[in-house]
Amino acid sequence: MFLDFAPWPLSWDEVDPARHPFDAASAAETVRGLGPARRVTRSAEICDAGALWADAMSHALVERYGRWAAGWRWSHDEGDFDGGPVGGWCCPRHSITGPKETLDRVAAALCEWRAWLESLAGWFERYPLEPSAVEEQRILWERAARNLILQVVDRTGCGSGWHRHCRQVLTWFLARWGVPDEPAEALVEEAVGGRFGSWTGPGPVLVDDVAERLARSLRPGGFGRPEGPVTDHLERWLALRGAVPWEAGADGPAPAARDGAAEDVRAFDAAIDPARAEGLLAALESARADAARGAVLDFALLAGWQRHVLGTVQPPPFRTAPAFAKGGRERYGLRPGIRARLDACLAESAPGAGRPLALSVRAARACLDVCFFHPFDDGNARAAFLALVFVLAREDAAPGTATPLRRVSWHADAPQDAVALARCVTVAIGHPRKD
Repeated sequence: MFLDFAPWPLSWDEVDPARHPFDAASAAETVRGLGPARRVTRSAEICDAGALWADAMSHALVERYGRWAAGWRWSHDEGDFDGGPVGGWCCPRHSITGPKETLDRVAAALCEWRAWLESLAGWFERYPLEPSAVEEQRILWERAARNLILQVVDRTGCGSGWHRHCRQVLTWFLARWGVPDEPAEALVEEAVGGRFGSWTGPGPVLVDDVAERLARSLRPGGFGRPEGPVTDHLERWLALRGAVPWEAGADGPAPAARDGAAEDVRAFDAAIDPARAEGLLAALESARADAARGAVLDFALLAGWQRHVLGTVQPPPFRTAPAFAKGGRERYGLRPGIRARLDACLAESAPGAGRPLALSVRAARACLDVCFFHPFDDGNARAAFLALVFVLAREDAAPGTATPLRRVSWHADAPQDAVALARCVTVAIGHPRKD
């Protein structure tokens, strides 16, 4: 799992400046024209609302420029995301002040992040390497790795978590010259071997050893794109769904001091677009009304809510093509009877249906079912959240907070992610965790 706007999972394809045009001169004007610019959080509200506003700004920037823009908040040391190369933004508490100053900081941080990516691209091009000629170029690979480590050391200041970005930059370099992402990540992890630490700069001997290990680990011609059938992550989810080692979870309602779902929509979605928030609030009200009357959760019910979410006259149909998520990292195929299979899975969210599971577990599983069946052409994350709220509301429970339920991405083939989401639901509905 990872936070939706975290920069850690970004691949080189997603950040390569050659693939993503950007005009720094117009960045400030563009930022001021985005939805969140109309609703800059007041300083007195910074604690929770500031984080939601920053998430909304990330969403708007990614929509405008592409996934690479998520790195604008990757600040030095212990900011929104630890150990990054950006000095112009720290965190909502310290970086959100008056509207003009705040928006200027956002634009400056975005430009700073982009300039860093462009400088990395320049460094990569200084070492035009060919994986098939590794033996002849091994010294160049080693020199490139050493220089890139030192560049990251200098840029981040070796604060909290700096080594994560260092590993990422080395992976990007390998990817730039033809090594696929997964093998590149594995080679870098093996070369570093957990020897970089927060708040500590690596000495020359360690830098040289990591660079040498990385260069020596490369093999000529061994990094072609994998052949074989394309992975269907829906099939992976269905294969592990019944075997997830669910924990006890929580049953029954707990007193909710606040309506976390509606509060989140009013802070996050309204900052992006008031119409988006209005539609999601209408869908939320409809979902809770359906829960109160004891409706059965199925695709038809989801589609009725989705009409509000997307602002369509008619409920949207089930998708007719494979779907993609997480920047294309997950693919959800089409299979015969896919809608009926989704309905069968969602039916198991009711109490007493199928395997006996706690309410928080059933709500989490229904949310993941919608995520990985990905039934609509748009708005699936919101549909999944509505399904979760519905399952809770049907048994008189409600989330007191929604941030960990809405802005974290869960992987279809990771049972630990499913368990983690169920834990988040347990806490969100007011029950203490049982560790």
